Amino acid sequence: MDTSLRVNLAERSYDILLGAGLAAKVGAELAKVKAANGKVAVVTDANFVEHQSRALAAIAGDAPVLVLPPGEGTKCLRELGRVWDFLAGQRLDRSSVVVAVGGGVIGDLVGFAAASYLRGVPFIQVPTTLLSMVDSSVGGKTGLNLDAGKNLVGAFHQPKAVYIDTALLSTLPPREFAAGMAEIIKAGLLGDPELLARLEKSPLTLASEDLPDVVRRCCAIKARVVEADEHETAKDGGRALLNLGHTFGHAIEQVTGYGTYLHGEAVAVGLCAAARLSAKLGKITAAEVARVDAVVAAHALPVRLREPLPLPALTAAMARDKKVRAGGLRFVVLESLGLAATLGGVDAALAEAAFIEVGAVRD
Repeated sequence: MDTSLRVNLAERSYDILLGAGLAAKVGAELAKVKAANGKVAVVTDANFVEHQSRALAAIAGDAPVLVLPPGEGTKCLRELGRVWDFLAGQRLDRSSVVVAVGGGVIGDLVGFAAASYLRGVPFIQVPTTLLSMVDSSVGGKTGLNLDAGKNLVGAFHQPKAVYIDTALLSTLPPREFAAGMAEIIKAGLLGDPELLARLEKSPLTLASEDLPDVVRRCCAIKARVVEADEHETAKDGGRALLNLGHTFGHAIEQVTGYGTYLHGEAVAVGLCAAARLSAKLGKITAAEVARVDAVVAAHALPVRLREPLPLPALTAAMARDKKVRAGGLRFVVLESLGLAATLGGVDAALAEAAFIEVGAVRD
């Protein structure tokens, strides 16, 4: 049965539609745009074209499609230029719709292109990976990476709608599914103890009957956070809580060149580092840190760096993180398992010690 969630943001409000067979429904909505003399352009990646060609055909119909390379390296200025040129070549205007069909990389990049082309055109998110379904497709954060850091360029640009069909996960590689689980674990840790307990009871898999319910639950958590703090301007807490594990994780991605670790894998190590930092601050116990490690490992995710990384490079990357305020880093820490808070003024030595415990080295 199809269900929906409303993201309430005044004139920027939209629905998250969840169900089976949504590719055809996206195609029907796009047909309405074209019937009203609007233009449609679709952007996807080569992996989706290879494994889900029928779904792509149902979505795009006769609309033009730009196919980009898969992987985090696509979130760059070069590929952004390709998307801009594609939209211009199709003569899209502000009555047009751009459709992002893919994982978080496609959603972030195409969303930023839509935000900046003609100073803003509507776009639709059709997430095709677990990570994008539960996290990146919701909330309107768009952007790309620079050599200096992850997501340092971007804009807030809410989609017109989000269509989530977990049947599209049937061809997702196990490693990519596991990467998405990092964001689900994060959601439980920062604000849903019941979800965390469910994940601790048994690993969530593609075959789990409650997978659609868990995806919906994560979307609801994020929607409520975004409604309260759309542009991440709250002095404390707010949307910044969604960055639990990400300050550490983004540093890992940047230092390793956005290729060694999938985003979710880096976040998984980051969650384990954030748990250790929280323990060093006296907020959670060693037993609770062990619980974080256990639920991460149970979902085929790393709890430590696969190979040692130099601490100076990691700390330098953290210092360039977009969450820096007034020259100081804010961390998201665990007050308990299921409750998170933002915290500034953290002793750098404690953060470094947490990083060392998950495999960083001083030399």
